[in-house]
Amino acid sequence: MNILIVGNILKDVYLSLDSRNEKLEEDKNGVNWLDLSFDASEHRFFNRTSSFAGAAISLEVLKKLGFAASVANSDFDIIEGDFKTSTPAEEYRYILTSETGVTYFTSSSPKKTIFKAPASPIDYLYVDRSANLSSETITEIINFLNQNPVTKLILYLKSSKKSELSKLTDRASLIFYENRGLSEETTALPSSEKIVFMNPKSMQYLDKIEEVSAPQIDRLTHLSAYSIAAATILSSFLLGNTIEKSLKLAKLNVENSTLSASLSLPELEELLNSHKSDNLELIAASLVIPGKGILAADESGGSIKKKFANLNIDDTFENRHTYRNIFFSTPNIEKYLSGIILFDETARDYADNGQSIPDFLISKRVIPGIKVDQGLEKFENSEETYTKGLEGLDERLKEYYDMGLRFAKWRAAFNLTLDESDKILTPTERAIEKNAEILAAYAKKCQNAKIVPIVEPELVYDGLYDIKKSKEVTAKILDQLFVALQKEQVNLRACLLKVNMVMAGKQFDVQSTPDEVGLATAEVLKTHVPKELAGVVFLSGGQTPEQATNNLAAILKNGPFPFGVTFSFARALQDPALYAWAGNNENLEAARNAFANRLLDNIKALN
Repeated sequence: MNILIVGNILKDVYLSLDSRNEKLEEDKNGVNWLDLSFDASEHRFFNRTSSFAGAAISLEVLKKLGFAASVANSDFDIIEGDFKTSTPAEEYRYILTSETGVTYFTSSSPKKTIFKAPASPIDYLYVDRSANLSSETITEIINFLNQNPVTKLILYLKSSKKSELSKLTDRASLIFYENRGLSEETTALPSSEKIVFMNPKSMQYLDKIEEVSAPQIDRLTHLSAYSIAAATILSSFLLGNTIEKSLKLAKLNVENSTLSASLSLPELEELLNSHKSDNLELIAASLVIPGKGILAADESGGSIKKKFANLNIDDTFENRHTYRNIFFSTPNIEKYLSGIILFDETARDYADNGQSIPDFLISKRVIPGIKVDQGLEKFENSEETYTKGLEGLDERLKEYYDMGLRFAKWRAAFNLTLDESDKILTPTERAIEKNAEILAAYAKKCQNAKIVPIVEPELVYDGLYDIKKSKEVTAKILDQLFVALQKEQVNLRACLLKVNMVMAGKQFDVQSTPDEVGLATAEVLKTHVPKELAGVVFLSGGQTPEQATNNLAAILKNGPFPFGVTFSFARALQDPALYAWAGNNENLEAARNAFANRLLDNIKALN
């Protein structure tokens, strides 16, 4: 695979200043600048270090990761994996380092980048961060792409301002973009799925974010970090890696490269394998990213059989496959869903294109999850229940991880009942404590298996109680749950809570208004959920679709919260599609539209 880099070869000259700072002047932004009239006899440089930069860094990374790459119109090359060469740099960039920070001195009129069409065919044309293209050169590139339609364009944009480079954006297969603050006045960029957003401390591809530790100034500047990150992501994409892995490799390459050399693919893979725990926090954060929710499509065989029976639909594998596929095949679900919870049968099923369902969802940038509990079991001599499924869970989690599933869900159910004097009969202390212990044990097993756990203690909505009792019991359940999670040493930054909204039971005479639900639920979250938790997702719990959406919106209005908050609905998202389909495949399009409309309404409720 041939890659031609269009950009400038730069030379970074690092000049470390001595500890005195009287010749450094601070501007209004707190940046120290050198007084250029200083006397060298009074203020000296030491530890002068030089390194090639700009397009040279992209060339280094691409070659280290196994690609045939070259810089357009330059004989610059990498010698034995290093930047040492006698080829002169096209432009010098002085980097002054001191105890107070870094100052850059660059040419106010950088040299224009020359593009000469290659004699041999190339697979990719990469316009590097260092490129300074004239209007004429951009026209030459466009003409080249027109004459070579198989060549794909990769583009690095440093600014959102309207520029000559905007002529290339619609032609690009992938864009690296430095400024995440888009506005109507800025250049119109193509669809977001083409863009990797860059800044000195983090990289983002749609909903997946990697935080990058600030490099030490004696190793890399953030200017070099940009180039290393972009070239690594590009290489990883071309190698067929997932978005998540590509961002992780870029993070590791930035944080471990030196002035003269980036890391090879084996070195990056070795480092990646030693950072598995970090991935859990990334996945957990990705599941509750603002503006997206989670679809719960994990009904057990018994539950889906009842749903089908109500509409006289035969409970066959073919019908279950068709029904599930309504949601997976709805266009643009990746814009609104961060993850989908699957049932075991569905996780082992295949999409129409032959991919496994987990792989199909991953290809759409939706994280696949799995329900792992095995249903409710009654305590001895009691109507209260605990959730079974811990036996053999380690082996099942290992298999699910190998299938590509990256998060799991476990539900515990509590029924709130009162005696004649309004005293709480259930849930009892024993039921709350036992289920909390089981949820914590499950969560720890998940994290050991490199899977993000969702813990779901549900106070069942179908009861005869007011909103005050709902608030009291929900808080009590959560308090006991987080005690158990802490005891098991579960990493809360890699864990999600799926919980009921605080509201009067369905059988109570006076139903709670959205304003009441929003206020009471927000108060419980803010006082009974640790700030370290990755996020909270709400279940709909038997509410009507509209009721669940209105209550969700009311909860969000009582934010902000220190953790991500979104929805993880099942029936409140699925029922409109189920009734539209009703087992008749002529209604599939109508069913997808019904699901899309319900999904969009819930996304609006998040904003």
